[in-house]
Amino acid sequence: MLKKRYLAGAIIAAGLLAGQNAVAAEECGDVTIASMTWASAELIAEIDKLILSEGYGCNAEIVAGDTMPTFTSMNEKGEPDLAPELWVNAVREPLDAAVAEGELIIAAEILSDGGEEGWWIPKYIADANPDIKTPADALARPDLFPAPEDDSLGAVHNCPSGWNCQISTGNLFTAYEAEDKGFELVDTGSAAGLDGSIAKAYERKEGWLGYYWAPTAILGRYEMVKLDMGEHDKEQWDTCTAVLDCEDPKPNGWAKSEVFSVVTDDFAKKAGVAMGYIETRSWENGTVNKLLAWMADNQATGEEAAQHFIENYEDVWVSWVSEDAMAKVKAAM
Repeated sequence: MLKKRYLAGAIIAAGLLAGQNAVAAEECGDVTIASMTWASAELIAEIDKLILSEGYGCNAEIVAGDTMPTFTSMNEKGEPDLAPELWVNAVREPLDAAVAEGELIIAAEILSDGGEEGWWIPKYIADANPDIKTPADALARPDLFPAPEDDSLGAVHNCPSGWNCQISTGNLFTAYEAEDKGFELVDTGSAAGLDGSIAKAYERKEGWLGYYWAPTAILGRYEMVKLDMGEHDKEQWDTCTAVLDCEDPKPNGWAKSEVFSVVTDDFAKKAGVAMGYIETRSWENGTVNKLLAWMADNQATGEEAAQHFIENYEDVWVSWVSEDAMAKVKAAM
């Protein structure tokens, strides 16, 4: 008899819990989340799926995405519901128009530092040479940044072949008169080649100078310091810095890439308290770099990295969610 009563009680409790979850899911509804083609976007999409599902009772689903196709689909068809990591510089004018028309809503600045590009040096070089703050400072010391094939020269490592930053880095090399200062521009060939050059320098504790960007796994493995490239002159950038064979390039800084979460108006209306989460969460590139390095080192999927994040970065994500959602996510994990 006792077993029957216990079983009956368990069934009733399970039914009540299922009913509560069904109500929560109905309130939040079905949510489609765009997972872009790069690692940081895949990671935040999986984190959103986990938190929205477990913390807010949404029926969350990941769909494949990329910057232009996702934005166009959201703007014209109202789907997917959420683009967690949209690099808005590429779609600024049509995005502003869609926001003005009430079709789309810009939520949290998911990368609080923005996407970063520039010239970097290893932290151990920066610590040992605190006077090196700018490219001009670094280019005054070719002895600190030996070229891989000729250590009598300094080296500036270029952006991977075929990328737009290969042109801008080449023009900046000319603008700073780096060749006259004893440097050569080293073509690394690919992103893997660029990563390998940083890893090799770190293993040997040698100097390294060149183009890189964040957030990325390599900056989670190796501490690098971005040099002060100065202010971004958009007109100069568009007419010369980013133009192949520009005759008279000037020193110029990369623009900060603004990276926001964007949702459809329909999602904002149906999401309820879950919208508060989407409007709140934001993280620094340093955190993302470490997570991407963990993903790469462990050959982990975005879903596995999301679980790792929830379990090991509570100090980051608990401020994004309500107390009720926090308890539910912890219980689910």
